[in-house]
Amino acid sequence: MPHSLSPVEFRVPPVCAVALETRAADLATRSLKKQAKLQGLRLAIAMMDLTTLEGMDSPGKVRQLCQKAMRPLPQRSDVPSCAAVCVYPDLVETAVEALRGSTVQVASVATGFPAGRTDRATKLREVQLAVAAGATEIDMVIDRGAFLSGRYGKVYDEICAVKEACGAAHLKVILETGELKTYDNIRRACRIALLAGGDFLKTSTGKVTPASTLPVVLLMLEAARDHYLETGRIVGVKAAGGIRTSKDALRYLVLVNETCGDLWMTPQWFRFGASSLLNDVLLQLEKDRTGRYQRPVDFSAD
Repeated sequence: MPHSLSPVEFRVPPVCAVALETRAADLATRSLKKQAKLQGLRLAIAMMDLTTLEGMDSPGKVRQLCQKAMRPLPQRSDVPSCAAVCVYPDLVETAVEALRGSTVQVASVATGFPAGRTDRATKLREVQLAVAAGATEIDMVIDRGAFLSGRYGKVYDEICAVKEACGAAHLKVILETGELKTYDNIRRACRIALLAGGDFLKTSTGKVTPASTLPVVLLMLEAARDHYLETGRIVGVKAAGGIRTSKDALRYLVLVNETCGDLWMTPQWFRFGASSLLNDVLLQLEKDRTGRYQRPVDFSAD
């Protein structure tokens, strides 16, 4: 893949904010039958990346999160495992060992997460160390300072370099849409990430507000769909940050289905980065089984 492109390659058509937001709001009102809701909630669990990215993270906390990812509701065999556990690079080995033999992937943030304010050599070394430790997915942050100052080629080159450093690991490109501010900026950032070979477009680090919103994810889904129609290459989308309720999750799944279709209705190509979402989904599934709501303390804290 070339590591330099003409500026014309990064041009994108302007986004009609009214049309985008109207479409997202319309899709959010779609009603689902009971069985479709239950199937959607199980699918949402299978699409979740459980994440712990705090300064107080410890091996014990990571092992506990891995157990929850493998068996979110141990007493129920119909509840699937989550898609992945995402941790800092120094805790990748702990997660790999805890998840050994399961289908849950190990993801690692990298490239100076969450701000990305470090030199490229350090960023690439961090990626290489995480992959060597067993990470199968890398969540990188783009250089928003470079992007917002118009240095799109630098952003593109860095994503290309990180993709190369990932080897066989999948690369999720975090746009940090809350800092990009405008829909036009988000569309251009998607374009750059897609041209650079990213495997996933991801909304947010979860450290910036606003994080994931329906219009932003709709825009990213449209970018992924159009890229597939243009090139034949499928790229996933990850909605991360601010998604806390089962209703929210179902709205996003409607968005995915109506925009991209069945191909994207799988953990391979759509993810939720929202650990706080899981307990609410489990609450709803147990309510359907028992006819009553459990206490929040009946579910493990993340």
